[in-house]
Amino acid sequence: MLHLIVIYDACILYSAPLRDLFMRLALADLYQAKWTNDIHDEWIRNLLKNRPDITKAKLEKTKEKMNTHIHNCLVTRYKHRIKAIKLPDPNDRHVLAAAIQTKAHIILTLNTSDFPSRTLEKYAIKAQHPDHFLQHLLSFAPSLVIQTIQETRLSLKNPPKTPDEYLAILEQQSLPKTVHFLRQYKDLI
Repeated sequence: MLHLIVIYDACILYSAPLRDLFMRLALADLYQAKWTNDIHDEWIRNLLKNRPDITKAKLEKTKEKMNTHIHNCLVTRYKHRIKAIKLPDPNDRHVLAAAIQTKAHIILTLNTSDFPSRTLEKYAIKAQHPDHFLQHLLSFAPSLVIQTIQETRLSLKNPPKTPDEYLAILEQQSLPKTVHFLRQYKDLI
């Protein structure tokens, strides 16, 4: 499924549980994940504003790890497209510009209303909520997705999480339909 190109909006990278899960899903070669330095700047800036206990140096290290581990993830040469794009929030234009530049199929975002389908249709791009996207992945490659979710949960060491605790975290991340589906496989998570 690597031919599927998915650009992450900053809201996907802002939350550590979502960021970790979607990084691991990309590493499982379920799709090609993409982002820009502007997207990095946005999630880091917002996280620093809301979490003074986290240092910029730590987030920069996370950014570098992301850029290193996901092959060909950074989209460049997209800024010339921004001016021509009309979106409800002009601050989101850089995300669509990057999606157009990299020929992405999906913009993964918690804020799908910020990316109207009428605008995206011109570019053959869809905005998808992570809950919907995960349901699609689970229907396409259930074993690999469940294995990746298990690996993500098992990577949590401080403190470790039970399957039920991890599913509760995912539910807090606006993934209720995915969690509902995964409950039947919690022994594998």
